[in-house]
Amino acid sequence: MKPKHLYLFFCIVGLAVPYVAFAPFVHLHGVNLELIFQQLFATPISSFFGLDVIVSTLVLWILVAIEGRRVGMRRRWAPVLASLTVGISLGLPLFLYMRERCLEENGGG
Repeated sequence: MKPKHLYLFFCIVGLAVPYVAFAPFVHLHGVNLELIFQQLFATPISSFFGLDVIVSTLVLWILVAIEGRRVGMRRRWAPVLASLTVGISLGLPLFLYMRERCLEENGGG
């Protein structure tokens, strides 16, 4: 199996798994940002996970900008948008998939 196929698989997983947990919340409360942040930082362990995801997302954005430009990727905005709308669980594998495709197209993969 090629790495790009594995990354594409994890795009699907990274989209589905977080929304399995998020959908019931939205069903009950709607997209209540105040409540989301209140619950995200309600305990030390949830704060740990929330801050870890925020830092990881910022690192992903830097990686997308630097590595994406280096390999000549088009549509570098897509992983950033994916990380904002779903999370790093989609943004990172999407970036890796796009990078692999770009390297294949340019003869470097």
